[in-house]
Amino acid sequence: MAEDQPQPWKIPPIVQELAGGVQDEPPSRYVVREQDRPAAAAAAAMPEPIPIVDLSRLSAAAGAAAAAELAKLRSALQDWGLFLAVGHGMEPEFLAKMMQLTRGFFNLPLEEKQKYSNLVNGKDFRLEGYGNDIVLSEDQTLDWCDRLYLIVEPESRVVPGLWPARPDAFSGALREYTARCRRDIAGVVLAALATLLGLREDRFAGMMGDGDAMTHARFNYYPRCPRPELVVGLKSHSDASVITVLLVDDAVGGLQVQKPNAAGDGVWYDVPIVPNALLVNVGDVIEIMSNGIFKSPVHRAVANAESDRVSLAMFYTLDPEEEFEPLPELVDEKRPRRYGKTTTKDYLAVLFERFARGARAMDTVKIPAAESDSER
Repeated sequence: MAEDQPQPWKIPPIVQELAGGVQDEPPSRYVVREQDRPAAAAAAAMPEPIPIVDLSRLSAAAGAAAAAELAKLRSALQDWGLFLAVGHGMEPEFLAKMMQLTRGFFNLPLEEKQKYSNLVNGKDFRLEGYGNDIVLSEDQTLDWCDRLYLIVEPESRVVPGLWPARPDAFSGALREYTARCRRDIAGVVLAALATLLGLREDRFAGMMGDGDAMTHARFNYYPRCPRPELVVGLKSHSDASVITVLLVDDAVGGLQVQKPNAAGDGVWYDVPIVPNALLVNVGDVIEIMSNGIFKSPVHRAVANAESDRVSLAMFYTLDPEEEFEPLPELVDEKRPRRYGKTTTKDYLAVLFERFARGARAMDTVKIPAAESDSER
């Protein structure tokens, strides 16, 4: 094969188009190993509900209500690594509009969507754009999902040519959603995280304002699948972000979170749909900087036999050149350093490579317990 021609396995089909012709079993490249199938690890009944945190109370002046909400947030992050956020100020009509615009984009003709392809010249993968996640090997199990990935902050990193012109209201609504997410959700949550860790309130928010810290938007489309037990919409992973804010389809479930257990293998639980709530989880950066006090949750998306599903994730990341490691204030003899130092750029490179193989980037920076103990 000529050097300028990509190997066919590196360019999988658009799943939405593929799904339209699947009547029974999906193609073998999408069929996951038996031990990894959702049916083989069916979601269990939740031992306790994922806490719902009212951000309007969390951001209020000091008082009993704010203290109670902060305690609820601490419990949510220690037990689950995530919570359902209400009181964020975004109207139900606006959230519904964002979901409608997401569906509107994925329902466009393929040739229109391909204008924003993440394959440069039809063959070279880039993170931003419309299509699939990167394929690194011929035997890689593919996800039952298409996505549109955009950098939305800072303005200097935005690539206008990748922002869809249709639906007509898409760009304007995304800019508004980006601004409101940062102001009304990310800013409040980052301040609360710092408070819970005994740090200055602006410790994390300040880092998000430094240099080239970025916000990434990922629009996901999960087509219906006649055999959903054979595939995963998005393989299990944790986020490489500081925090992630997720807007989910309010009609179709599909997000699952893994909670560690004594056996060390974890149990999968369905994340419930709460109307007008946004799901917020801490990412790997917070787990590392908090020295493991808060854990970045492992999660996945499953497919549905009856309906398709959409979601919109906002990932808040540090400057690509920024180094991060456990904060010195959170390392002592009782809690020795548990993670090494890395940069955002290096960690993201590891994450995409390990995600393709179904492994966690976090495992590459964890310090073994024996080695951690020897540093005391």
